[in-house]
Formats: sequence, C-alpha cells, structure tokens
Amino acid sequence: MEIQWFPGHMAKTRRMIEENIRLCDCVAEIVDARCPQSSRNPELPSLLGNKKSFIVINKCDLADPSATEGWQRRFEAEGLPVVCTSASDGRGAAKFTAAAERLMASKREKDREKGLVSKPLKIMVCGIPNVGKSSVINKLGGRAAAKVGDRPGVTRGKQWITLKNGYLLLDTPGILWPKFDDRQTALNLAFTGAIKDDVLDVEEVAAELCAFLKENYPSALEERYKVNPSDEPDGLAVLEALCRRRGFVVKGGEADLLRGANAVLDEFRSGKLGRITVE
Repeated sequence: MEIQWFPGHMAKTRRMIEENIRLCDCVAEIVDARCPQSSRNPELPSLLGNKKSFIVINKCDLADPSATEGWQRRFEAEGLPVVCTSASDGRGAAKFTAAAERLMASKREKDREKGLVSKPLKIMVCGIPNVGKSSVINKLGGRAAAKVGDRPGVTRGKQWITLKNGYLLLDTPGILWPKFDDRQTALNLAFTGAIKDDVLDVEEVAAELCAFLKENYPSALEERYKVNPSDEPDGLAVLEALCRRRGFVVKGGEADLLRGANAVLDEFRSGKLGRITVE
C-alpha cells in the first residue's frame, strides 16, 4: 500500500513559510503525541533556515504518558526545547510563551545591551495537518481566533493572531512532504488522521492499526470491543471479529469491514480506545 497526499495548497504553504519566516523571531513546531517523530516534517528545517525552534508535543491527553515522557527526553537530548500540551483542555499552554522566551533569551540580552526595547515575540506555528495547531493557538488566545477542525486541511491560509500578552502568532496551514519513503511513517499518519481518509484504503489502514493494538495494547481491543486479540492470527482477523461483535455485517453474514474500519479509526483518534502511542 502506498499513501501519498500532497495537494496543491501544500506547495503554496511551503512557499509561504519561506517568505514569512524572516518576519518571525522563532518557530513552534507542533507534533502529535501519538506519533511524535512521524509527525515531524523532514523538510521543515530547510524551510526555517537558522531560525530557532522548539517542539510542542500536542494531544498528550490521547497518548501513552510513559511514551510521551520518553519522546520528551529524546527531543531534549537532541537540543530541542519541549512543551507538552493538551489542546482539548489547555493543559501546558501556559508554558508555550515561556519556552519561546527561554529560546530567545540570548537575543533579548543582546538587545538590552544595545539599549533596544524588547518587543513581544513573533512566533511562527508550524506542523503537519491535524496535529492541533489552531487548537493550541485558540487555547493560548482564550478565544476562537483560528479555524479548528477534526480533519486535515482546515487552515488554508496564514493567520496572524495577537495574544493578550502581546505575542504575535503566525498560524500556518498543515504541510506534509511529497513522498513518504518509510511505510510505517505513512501508516502512523494515516492512523492519526494527518492524511485524509478519502485517499486511503481505510480497511487496510484499520487492519494495520488492529495488528499494532493486538501486539502492543491488546486490552484496548478487549475492553472496547469484547474480542480476544490473542485468538486471532492477524489484524484483519481482529477487524472481522470486532465487526461481528458490533453487529457490523452485511447481507449473507459477511463482516462489514468498511463500517468496522471507520469505527476503529474514529474511536482511536477520539481517545475512546484509551491513551495510545503508535510510535
């Protein structure tokens, strides 16, 4: 299975980031806590040039806490400051501007030595689709300043948002890269909804997710669907079993795999299967 999704507006976004990065002091890269590495665009460093950046691990309320702690340590070991947030309830949002200030502390000090008055920072907010960029911005601003949706591609143009403390945030549309060289990365993005379901074989994606859950979070399948994953040989068989438990069958008694696939993906993405990290 090959998964590719790079609509025209993403190429436009790439140009927009290159054109506007000079206006910003630093960059906040939002990643999905359920797949922190897969949700980092490998092309972003070249677009940002020498601008300093920090990582915002968002949707922590949906991810395995121990895995999130591990990813935070890994990023920090690479020299990247990290803020963990939950855009659904605003946890961690207060640390956002503090992280930007620490990142820019040396520049602030040089400005003071020159007698320059420090102005509120301008921060570019970047990330792939559906990692919750606009939700984080709205929690910071305390209002619905940015468009929000549970599907990729809601934000299509740049938006400058002014926070109450004067900070300026540049909300940018989600941007992927033209070709996924690693199949597992593509699957992780498909699991979390960073790629539109319209371009996916959702039955195959759901079967792959069931296979992962069978090996790593079997209790999630047992508790939610009342199936024993150890009784099934693979992810597709797990998907078929949960379809039958849910009554998702078509004429002739065959499992309605499409309906089951949509249910599994929706319930994983919404956190109904529990706090799960796929990477």
